[in-house]
Amino acid sequence: MNQLRKTLSFMTAAVFLTGISSVAMAQDTGKAGAAKPDAAKADAVKADPDKVLATINGAKITSKDVDQISADLDPQFARLPDEQRRLAALAAIIDIKALAAKAEAEKLDATPEFKARMQFLKDRALHNDFFKQQVVDKITDADVRARYDKEMAAMPPQNEVRARHILVKTKEEAEAIIKQLDGGASFEDVAKAKSTDGSAAQGGDLGYFSAGQMVPEFEKAAMALDVGKYTKEPVQTQFGFHVIKLEDKRVQQPPAFDQVKDQVKSILIRERYVELVKKERADLKIQYTDPETEKAMKAATDAQEQ
Repeated sequence: MNQLRKTLSFMTAAVFLTGISSVAMAQDTGKAGAAKPDAAKADAVKADPDKVLATINGAKITSKDVDQISADLDPQFARLPDEQRRLAALAAIIDIKALAAKAEAEKLDATPEFKARMQFLKDRALHNDFFKQQVVDKITDADVRARYDKEMAAMPPQNEVRARHILVKTKEEAEAIIKQLDGGASFEDVAKAKSTDGSAAQGGDLGYFSAGQMVPEFEKAAMALDVGKYTKEPVQTQFGFHVIKLEDKRVQQPPAFDQVKDQVKSILIRERYVELVKKERADLKIQYTDPETEKAMKAATDAQEQ
């Protein structure tokens, strides 16, 4: 059913968007006689949400109606400029109402299945609006910043290192490279010439990494080195044999607020949603007639609240 709705929405959009795109191209060409977009008119429509754009069987369709409905139509509407989006959405509304009128005439809205579906759609819309009002709209920038500061304060300091490596296929090759380095060869030059890893072009530079980011054998050997030193024995991993040089050690810097504020806000939204649902569920009288279903639902609810 969802796929059918998407297909119908796409068909409605595709038919009209073709026409809209053609009009837009004609407007943008600047050729003699081609109409230019009336920016003042577009701004006026945008500024007046109550402006009536059309009537359908006597019912008024305003700019606000079109904007609200277009948000529930196919996602491709959102990618259009405002004026084109509004026209495309209005055309889609007309198409939908044309077929809806015929469906009503055939009493399709009187079936139990349709009524149940409409009740669910109503419940979902109310759920979304209530969630937005009670959770999303109440989270301030200060809330997000406070949660970020709390998480950063609770994060234990973690060391990270910067290393280079030379990767070869055999232990003998790695041992020969170590002898070269012992003889004064430049680690970067040898890496560029002999390493089979993608980092060879950068002289084997792997940048900074912390615990858990490399395979265990490599990580253990790198973390044990002093800055400026390289491994005196080849380090074997699933990728081959490595010669590793440690370039630097430092305390890992926490992510900047601007880098993670959206993720932090998402965490707050989820937590407050769970709290809200838990509170409101207490007013519902829920009875499961199947013990297995009840057990599974309880487990799912407990997991959501963790």
